[in-house]
Amino acid sequence: MDRQPDRQSLTGATRPTRTTVADVTAPVVRRPRRAVAGVLAAAVLGGAALAGCSSDGKASSVVSSAAGAVESGLSAAASAAASAAASAASSVASGLSSAAASAAASAEAAASSAIASVKGGLDAKGDVTAGAVTIGSDGKASVPLTVKNSGQQSNRYVIQVNFTDDSGNVLDATAVTVPDVAAGQSAQATATSNRNLTGTVKAEVANAVRY
Repeated sequence: MDRQPDRQSLTGATRPTRTTVADVTAPVVRRPRRAVAGVLAAAVLGGAALAGCSSDGKASSVVSSAAGAVESGLSAAASAAASAAASAASSVASGLSSAAASAAASAEAAASSAIASVKGGLDAKGDVTAGAVTIGSDGKASVPLTVKNSGQQSNRYVIQVNFTDDSGNVLDATAVTVPDVAAGQSAQATATSNRNLTGTVKAEVANAVRY
């Protein structure tokens, strides 16, 4: 006769485990890391805000320091711009001065060449006297010349006149031809600059020949 299995044992082995009220109400909860990070960030910001509220002096000092740095930066930029502008203006002035000096040298060379072109001419610088320089409405300088022929016969004259500043620097130059001047007689002539001149301008008889 076959033995029947122990129903009590089988029933007991398959009986489900009971879940108590305590097990349902007390599960293990794992909060997301983002939530924890957000809480920590909020705590840090809140602490910083509280620190700022509780230490107005330090906050004001930081703001004042930042404003000072900005002001210093703006001042440095303005200074650099002014320096650049001054440098540019100086370069322009230097260029203009160089051009003027070149023009004066060219005019002086041309006047000297006119004197040198006279063949057999005699030195007559002592026969010429220059008057006062005037600046015309056109901006050019002019000076009256008096020529007195100290020779024994009628002569023609070629006269080089240099226009200078107070320091003697040549600003311009020109050559004037005076027709026949009788022996022992005087003649008048006028020397005019080739370009406009400003400031104090003087005139000197650099050279003169008669022939």
